[in-house]
Amino acid sequence: MMPPDLPPHREVIRKHDLKARKSLGQHFLLDSNLTGRIVRAAGDLTGYHVIEVGPGPGGLTRALLESPALTVTVLEKDHRCLSIMAELKNAFGNRLKVVAGDALKTDIPALTSPPRKIVANLPYNLSTPLLLRWLREIEAYRGLTLMFQSEVADRLIAQPRTKAYGRLSVITQWLCEVNSAFNIPKEAFTPPPNVTSTVSNLTPRPSPLCSVSFEALETVTAIAFGKRRKMLRASLKTLNLDLSALEIEPTRRPEELSVIDFCRLANALVESRAWPAKSSLKGEFYA
Repeated sequence: MMPPDLPPHREVIRKHDLKARKSLGQHFLLDSNLTGRIVRAAGDLTGYHVIEVGPGPGGLTRALLESPALTVTVLEKDHRCLSIMAELKNAFGNRLKVVAGDALKTDIPALTSPPRKIVANLPYNLSTPLLLRWLREIEAYRGLTLMFQSEVADRLIAQPRTKAYGRLSVITQWLCEVNSAFNIPKEAFTPPPNVTSTVSNLTPRPSPLCSVSFEALETVTAIAFGKRRKMLRASLKTLNLDLSALEIEPTRRPEELSVIDFCRLANALVESRAWPAKSSLKGEFYA
């Protein structure tokens, strides 16, 4: 249960002069009904060590601490928010672990023992780089419940032959089962963002859809979708792959290929003289 002496979120924000910083992509979600719903979307947290990135004033943190999670570890780089987390730790004790740091530079699995889940309202400007970092180590997690701007969430679940289908769709679906849990209107945030948000659940597959190098799949999808309006024979020309031998029609366009098709292309790339490709993105992609 919530300790009775915790002040309202807005009072906490005033006390710590916590004005949202655009440079950090901060939009605070204070509605306890919505933060509770995010926690419920993550499933039964009994026995799990939960990691939250960017807790801000602690709205979602409080909801996580009300859950049966074994521990809650928060990672925050904003020193103003760290002082708020210190107050929460005084109220909740050792169930809350507070870590100062940058999520893009932190070894997240090292913060706590398994089984782990990440539950977080991600800063919009970092959501895709963070997701890709976690997908590279997806075996370390039992699940990711993350809030994105809806445009990004749509890419995660997009199917072939749709406008939203792209590199992020392929990589994510290769490794995870994905679903959109619910939308959150911009008016629910302080300050309101310019976009609607979506809470997404990513459940790691027992094994990837196919055996393939992450780097090779990332490279093939980057090159293909970098010229998504072109036929594959043009967009993939620099890779010198025999598309017909792979039973992939050269006149098709990238959005027409399945995740399995892209895996076949990536494996063919690894077997070719073109690998390692100079165009490998080394962990960065944004579409």
